[in-house]
Amino acid sequence: MSVDHSATNNHQLTSCDWQIKKQKISERGQYLLRTAQWSDCKFIVGTEPYQQEFGGHKLILAMSSPVFEAMFFGGMAEKNDPILILDVQPDAFKALLEYIYTDAVNLQSFDQACELCYAANKYMLPHLVGECTNYLWHDLFPKNACRAYEFAKLFEEPVLMEKCLQIICLETEAVLQEPSFEEVEFSTLIVVLEQDELRISSELELFKAAQRWAARECVRKGLPPDDGKSLRSVLGPAVGKIRFLTLTPSQFAEGPALSPLLTQDESFAILLNISSTSASCKLPLPEGFSNSVESRCRPSPASPDQPSSLPVQVGILASPAHRDTKFYCVRNILPQPHCLNTSILDCSVTFTVDRNIFVHGVQIPTQVLGEGSEVGTGSSPPNPQLGGSYTELLYAHLLDSDGSRLTYTHYTTRVSYGSLVEITFNRSVEIQRNKVYRVGVVLNKVGWYPMGSCTQRMMCDTVFFTFSVGQPSDSVRDGLIRAIVFSY
Repeated sequence: MSVDHSATNNHQLTSCDWQIKKQKISERGQYLLRTAQWSDCKFIVGTEPYQQEFGGHKLILAMSSPVFEAMFFGGMAEKNDPILILDVQPDAFKALLEYIYTDAVNLQSFDQACELCYAANKYMLPHLVGECTNYLWHDLFPKNACRAYEFAKLFEEPVLMEKCLQIICLETEAVLQEPSFEEVEFSTLIVVLEQDELRISSELELFKAAQRWAARECVRKGLPPDDGKSLRSVLGPAVGKIRFLTLTPSQFAEGPALSPLLTQDESFAILLNISSTSASCKLPLPEGFSNSVESRCRPSPASPDQPSSLPVQVGILASPAHRDTKFYCVRNILPQPHCLNTSILDCSVTFTVDRNIFVHGVQIPTQVLGEGSEVGTGSSPPNPQLGGSYTELLYAHLLDSDGSRLTYTHYTTRVSYGSLVEITFNRSVEIQRNKVYRVGVVLNKVGWYPMGSCTQRMMCDTVFFTFSVGQPSDSVRDGLIRAIVFSY
């Protein structure tokens, strides 16, 4: 019996057509995920009525996640099929699978990043957690600062927590006016009320926001939202954090004194303390109430006719008024073996900031090999304590995300070994928040330079810097750029 080998070959070619056409493993992974071909496990994700079913491949999942490895191949391997996952949203689980199968991360919103980060933590995918956290870092606004704070606290991200608190303190009025403030956790409400400096016009704003939160919490707990006892029961010690004594008598009498939150005795005692200048006429404040008379109001960062929210043109020259106070975002560094420059040494680092600033220059380390020491192949490490000086020769510039030069300088001067030197650009440039920029320095002197790995995220005053963003090739020997010199 004869066999038509050509027909067999044509059949094999047809059945394997997708493997042949897919040039990258990510494309083949995407095909398997989309078609569920050869899938050997199923997941039911989410809660009714929004549940979705997903097919998966145990080997691929276990290869990426130790949690999936234990689930499918561990001693307590999952026997149920399909596997029920109730605590993850379907869209987040789909994005999780996309990452596992294709390495793709396509974040579109703050909420999506939070949900995906929860799933990534659950299944122990630290790189994906980092991608989500980085997205949140650049998508912080008053409307989501409190939620981002709670997220950062949950996943122990202290730097992100600090940035959220900065936004809350600097843009308090906008934060309190957001409807989402009524949804914050009680512990977050306490944190806001415990801040010593907030950008508010008076303590009335905090009182009104706390009352709104309490009314909403009563609804969540099935309590009457207009009943004083119910409001106080959910607020607990929070009401005592409000600095009533910073209010004028009329402010208190026309506001908090009329609220069901306070009893008549409490209102009378507070009003008497506000109004009276004589200690003998004052009544003791109710237990747990703040006796602070110090206002926590911060002045606005911009005058009414020049609001800080207006868009700013990139690349304009900084006015002298903006140069009075300079700040130095000095990067924490983990020292590494020194680098020998034999001709020209390129170094650069990309960065973003969370608010518009003026960049004036950078700080870089000088050579560590003292004068009179021999520069050779480097059989022994250089001694940074030798002292002396040499003539440094370099070029530095600031580029935007398209590689266009915004400012630059040529630098030649006598410098000390083992020190930091400040390089000032020919002109200061104003740059925009959340845009990627790159500082580059070209060192032209032969000698040893101290290398190191620098922290990727730093806060200086109220400005947050994120370094080494964008394309990895844009940040080269970035440890040689130790600080960004700026003002705002």
